[in-house]
Amino acid sequence: MSLIRISKEFHFEMAHVLDGYDGLCAYVHGHSYTLIITVMGTPNNDIFSPQNGMVMDFGVLKDIINKNIINRFDHSLVVNQKANWIEQVQNIDSFSRIIILPFQPTSENLLLHFIDIIDKQLPDNVKLVHALLRETDSSYAEWFYDDNN
Repeated sequence: MSLIRISKEFHFEMAHVLDGYDGLCAYVHGHSYTLIITVMGTPNNDIFSPQNGMVMDFGVLKDIINKNIINRFDHSLVVNQKANWIEQVQNIDSFSRIIILPFQPTSENLLLHFIDIIDKQLPDNVKLVHALLRETDSSYAEWFYDDNN
């Protein structure tokens, strides 16, 4: 049986700041992100299974992404742990959804972080093969399994 790829698209709002950056991204700002995840596998060929023909139930993929990415990052402020101002804002109510990461929260780094999270949650018979994180209508980071193996 042939390998098939399936994709699911997700949308969330998130703010970030690139600490020490020499441009406008050094200031707290937000984006309407789009995350597209593509997995690959062999469709279920059990003709008696209600999942016959499925690589993976889209609902299962949705649950993995929502639980591990969207519910955590949506409407949050993401910052580099090296930012020296974090302690000053952590006790302000409107900054209660701060996510402190050990890297600069660029689209590229965030995408790699999301890939690491997602890959650990997928069923063994399904492989993550493509991920795209769109920060704006015209700017995105993209990852392909084939480029990295």
